[in-house]
Amino acid sequence: MLAGGSPEDPLAARYGVPSKTLVPVRGRPMVEFTLEALRATPEVDRIVYVGPVPGQGLTPAPDAVLPDQGSLLANLESGLAEARSPRVIVASGDNPFITPGAVQDLLERAPEAALVYPIVPKAAVEARWPGMRRTYARLRDGVFTGGNLILLDKALFVRALPMARKIVALRKKPLALAGTVGWGVLLKLLLGRLAIADVERRADQLFGMPMRALITTHAEVGVDADSEEDIRWFEGEDARANGS
Repeated sequence: MLAGGSPEDPLAARYGVPSKTLVPVRGRPMVEFTLEALRATPEVDRIVYVGPVPGQGLTPAPDAVLPDQGSLLANLESGLAEARSPRVIVASGDNPFITPGAVQDLLERAPEAALVYPIVPKAAVEARWPGMRRTYARLRDGVFTGGNLILLDKALFVRALPMARKIVALRKKPLALAGTVGWGVLLKLLLGRLAIADVERRADQLFGMPMRALITTHAEVGVDADSEEDIRWFEGEDARANGS
């Protein structure tokens, strides 16, 4: 689980915690809800946590705790080095919405690939949380938001890390990044003509291994808590579930 971050993040700074994943929600660090979902999934046999830990610890407790390495990719590399299973679920610690059912669905339906990335149709998010603000991409196959779970083949994905580092290094150099990803791909995206299959083919070319998207209607996969408004959505859902 990736739970790193900066105390300068607006949400973390608002609550005085070292990472937004530790922002209190219902009186508990936000990340504990993700930990609960992973622990309740039978196929998850070991949880490696990368990030800061509050003084009182975490409940449920991870099986291994690693310090924040200072960046998302560095945290991923650190966690993969500690993981023992050939298949690894990467979960973000700022998604209190996630459920064991969503994790189970990913494991059961994932195609064979070095990386499987769930994407959620906008209609699924709107059906559950009407009006919730998310970032969407319009593809030829529909309108989707990216997921907060990834399934990796550890041995294969380690080979993709050099290209991943290159892309991360170019993230503030749009022209160089576009040249790497491909102008044709970006043009299709801008025109709404880019298909999921196009993205998969280009990812295969860039990383030299199969990477696949998985459409899921588990809306909770595609939402996280980036703001106090998002936290209110989560707490409001809890109130509705209890008949308040």
